[in-house]
Amino acid sequence: MSEQTFLVLTALAEGSKHGYAIVRAVEALSEGRMTLRVGTLYGVLDRLVADGWAERERAEIHQGRLRRYYRLTDEGTRALAEEARRLAANVRAANSVLRTRGLRTAGGLT
Repeated sequence: MSEQTFLVLTALAEGSKHGYAIVRAVEALSEGRMTLRVGTLYGVLDRLVADGWAERERAEIHQGRLRRYYRLTDEGTRALAEEARRLAANVRAANSVLRTRGLRTAGGLT
């Protein structure tokens, strides 16, 4: 799973969101490391919908513009949880190796 996909799923885990809200949430979740362009975002969302991990919830007109809202599906929640477990295991493995080399681990994680 790409970092973009992981962060979009994480943003949607907070609740239903429209595109611009997802962009802002991803930027906040990544502490500014990732800024999604609109075209990139909708490419990720289209793949998530095709995979059954997200669904279009509704669309509405806001200030003359169409807002499409997306939400995480149960399958998307499971995929996000599995990826979070996988990433946590990778962090533990890397920290273990770093400690054996006498290096400090990132964020004090073990």
